[in-house]
Amino acid sequence: MANDDKFKKVISHAKEYGYVFQSSEIYDGLSAVYDYAQNGAELKNNIRNYWWKAMVQMHENIVGIDAAIFMHPTTWKASGHVDAFNDPLIDNKDSKKRYRADVLVEDYCAKIEAKINKEVAKAAKRFGDAFNKEEFVSTNGRVLGYQEKIDSTLKRLGKSLENEDLADVKALIEELEIADPLSGSRNWTDVKQFNLMFGTKLGASADSAMDLYLRPETAQGIFVNFLNVQKTGRMKIPFGIAQTGKAFRNEIVARQFIFRMREFEQMEMQFFIKPGTQKEWFEYWKEHRLKWHKSLGMGDDNYRFHDHEKLAHYADAATDIEFNFPFGFKELEGIHSRTDFDLSQHEEYSGKKLQYFDHEDNASYTPYVLETSIGLDRMFLAVFSNSLQEEELDNGTTRTVLKLPAVLAPTKAAILPLVKKDGLPDIAKQIVEDLKWDFNVVYDEKDAVGRRYRRQDAVGTPYCITVDHDTLEDNTVTIRHRDTMEQKRVKIDELRSIIKKEVDVREWLMKM
Repeated sequence: MANDDKFKKVISHAKEYGYVFQSSEIYDGLSAVYDYAQNGAELKNNIRNYWWKAMVQMHENIVGIDAAIFMHPTTWKASGHVDAFNDPLIDNKDSKKRYRADVLVEDYCAKIEAKINKEVAKAAKRFGDAFNKEEFVSTNGRVLGYQEKIDSTLKRLGKSLENEDLADVKALIEELEIADPLSGSRNWTDVKQFNLMFGTKLGASADSAMDLYLRPETAQGIFVNFLNVQKTGRMKIPFGIAQTGKAFRNEIVARQFIFRMREFEQMEMQFFIKPGTQKEWFEYWKEHRLKWHKSLGMGDDNYRFHDHEKLAHYADAATDIEFNFPFGFKELEGIHSRTDFDLSQHEEYSGKKLQYFDHEDNASYTPYVLETSIGLDRMFLAVFSNSLQEEELDNGTTRTVLKLPAVLAPTKAAILPLVKKDGLPDIAKQIVEDLKWDFNVVYDEKDAVGRRYRRQDAVGTPYCITVDHDTLEDNTVTIRHRDTMEQKRVKIDELRSIIKKEVDVREWLMKM
């Protein structure tokens, strides 16, 4: 299936099976704003809980908070968002459409990367089992030329953005002959910066109302609470503060479904460390976070690190964990060494001392910060798009199956009476009553059992449990596994342990 077709299928499937709806759809929707439907809300909660358990519950020196969305406006002056939270935008004079200049260049490079993937696929087909991908991409002249073009282009873009040389960003777009994706026009305006924060007001009177911002990130709520958490929790460095929550950015070019939205959710952890130890902690969290992603079994080849060409002025190291979405490798999680910028800035603007007294060194210092930040909505899209598959079956038919990691699946099991009579529904409903204390399960009696299997496959349910007439005799049921379609008879009182082994968080996180 072509990538464009796959992505359209992802969007369609998400709506059809109750995962994601367009916000305010009956009023023709609101651009780049989405609602999570009944299954989507469960999947999102399960992802959030999987992250929270791994990050907070499994670390004695990491605690969680839930800071308010509204913060004192000076917060955003101190953090640099008022003056520097900008995107480089460019308008097409003919189509009147506005684009992020850096995204236009990145999309250009993504098309070159698609050519590399095409060359790799052709070679793999030609050489078969003897094909060595690593050797091919490091020696093939055409691939090396493509990669050199990507590297030089992104390096120039990063340097221009770092130097705020917007004229060179436009020059790069013109030299690459990048056209408007809609009209094909190359008639561009100059590149300008645009601040992404949403403004609002606090107060009943327009005259006395205070200007506020909807937070563009969750990290600042952690930094301003650093000392409160450290003292009340008697935390010793190194320690971390984690948080999940909504953030808001006025994205002009919001696109790619839930990948880039105006209202989104982050899962962040700020790790406070002794100055001078940031390099080792940076490497530690890079490795640890990648292990968390890989524990979900979505394919090691779907992840890669991308080191930043352009570092924020306060950072001394930054990398992204990128995931292979249907539209190519894109950022899923950022890992940043932020030095002491954040606490120092808030100390300066608030006039309050935000330092840590180290009893071992008998000295006070401003801690450095190592950040891990992942977009929950992007993680949702990564899981959902990777799980959606179409399979050719032995009988010549196809099935659409959502092979979600079982630990994240919204519903763990569907209980199906073979027919709606002979007391089978009563037994099935009793199984539901018994299992629902431990798992999210559903009862389904509509249509032939084969159609019910297909429906549960498409919604991503790991197990189907069928109650039939033999159940009346021997208290056994048929349990069917979504991924293998294997069926076997088991005792009803064995169901809980079978399901638990498949969906238990402990079983999955132990893979890290």
